[in-house]
Amino acid sequence: MASRLVTVSFLLAIPFLTALCSSFSTDYPSDRRILVLLDDLALKSSHSFFFNSLHTRGFDLDYRLADDRNLALQRYGRYSYDALIVFAPYTGSFGGSINPAAILDFVDSGHDLIIAADVSASDLIREVATECGVEFDEDPEAVVIDHTSHAVSETEGDHTLIASDNLIKSDVILGSKKIEGPILFQGIGHSSNPANGLVIQALSAAPSAYSANPKSKLTNPPALTGSAISLISVVQARNNARILISGSLRMFSNRFFKSVVQKAGSTIKHDKSGNEQFLTELSKWVFHERGHLKAVNVRHHKVGEANEPSTYRITDDVEYSVEIYEWSGTSWKPFVANDVQVQFYMMSPYVLKTLSTDHKGVYYTAFKVPDVYGVFQFKVEYQRLGYTSLSLSKQIPVRPFRHDEYERFLTAAFPYYGASFSMMAGFFIFTIAYLYNK
Repeated sequence: MASRLVTVSFLLAIPFLTALCSSFSTDYPSDRRILVLLDDLALKSSHSFFFNSLHTRGFDLDYRLADDRNLALQRYGRYSYDALIVFAPYTGSFGGSINPAAILDFVDSGHDLIIAADVSASDLIREVATECGVEFDEDPEAVVIDHTSHAVSETEGDHTLIASDNLIKSDVILGSKKIEGPILFQGIGHSSNPANGLVIQALSAAPSAYSANPKSKLTNPPALTGSAISLISVVQARNNARILISGSLRMFSNRFFKSVVQKAGSTIKHDKSGNEQFLTELSKWVFHERGHLKAVNVRHHKVGEANEPSTYRITDDVEYSVEIYEWSGTSWKPFVANDVQVQFYMMSPYVLKTLSTDHKGVYYTAFKVPDVYGVFQFKVEYQRLGYTSLSLSKQIPVRPFRHDEYERFLTAAFPYYGASFSMMAGFFIFTIAYLYNK
């Protein structure tokens, strides 16, 4: 009987062990499991192109209804998933142990999030978005309207089907291949605090756009207007967790992926919108398939030596090196840049040097320790748009010369030596002259 219980317990533990084995790894940052929360399981087929792009890149998707009573992001204190996709804009409350606080804790633990809202989005979705740094239009019926940059459509006469090409200019976030077709968007706009440097507009509206209820007469100026309206925003938190917030669930749909697009006022008709390429490339960035850096083998030592000392002396010649690599989606590649700097820091940087690179991932430099003693740090703070931030620090004390380490004769003191000996010689000559002079 006892052996049967052990066998049953082992079999029940297999799914949990599998989840742990396939969880996020710093060595393989894109080998991960994703929980997908849906309003309706029919979204699996209507948005299958987007989900299939994740499947083909090796992601394991777990589709669940957003109000499933058995939902849980973690078990036994360990997270079962490494990313979360919320395609449930109308859900009033999540099932199980998931709530806004749990989602924010999930992000605070370094995990990634994609959340798509839509017209009449629930307060729950709005709350999560607000905590991530963006504010949707307060009017629940408001949508983005543009009478000049909309898509030509026989069915959408209210100009709410936006054709936008106002993309962020970043090869790290969107890839190096140009997106030819306009991006179709139909949904609600949002804004972010300009002082919040973590929120980035990935797709913005045209200057002629505004946010309002298309079914009612506009009596007051719109709260959101022009390029200040974000259609899609991305966030990279200080712990390098990444978030994508969209005001439209439909832009992820198969229909929008394959739609023929002609922008109002243009004679060019695109056979396909840019949605599929745009969202695929953006998801690669969100899930750390691009722009993910790691630093290894941080070393420092005296010039001519190989071992790292426990302390330096003032004016020592020092060499510093670090290896930096970027995840390509399948393997680590050498990261090449010309703006990586190291600081020799104590309260403020005494030395600031730009590191040279061998284009194989190794960055290095050499400098002289300043003539100041105390506790210093070798610091590398690398923060660039689209890349995970690097923060490296190594502490080392710097001491003055010991009493037996000074030079026996100082070159700078030779004039004083000469003055002393010339004075003694002059006194000797004066004494002889005085005593023996008649």
